[in-house]
Amino acid sequence: MNYYALTYKTADNYLAEREKYRTAHLQLATEYVLKGLLVLGGVMENPADEALLIFKAETDEVAISFAENDPYVQHKLVVSWSVRKWNVVVNGFERNV
Repeated sequence: MNYYALTYKTADNYLAEREKYRTAHLQLATEYVLKGLLVLGGVMENPADEALLIFKAETDEVAISFAENDPYVQHKLVVSWSVRKWNVVVNGFERNV
């Protein structure tokens, strides 16, 4: 299994508008968590201009599919996003070194 980092750049109105889509966004996230695919996720603070979600999967398609189906992306609360493979070296739960 590999790790993938999905990063979001949020729109200026992200905090003001996210409540409209938060339930649907969290439902999607919960589906991925229950499947063991989404490990961590959240928005950065001060300012809330970026978010980071970490996926564990065979390919980056899992993270890409999440972004494409995320209500925050679909409703333009995310102005750009990217997925990159993350080569984890230190992990408190698994030994990779």
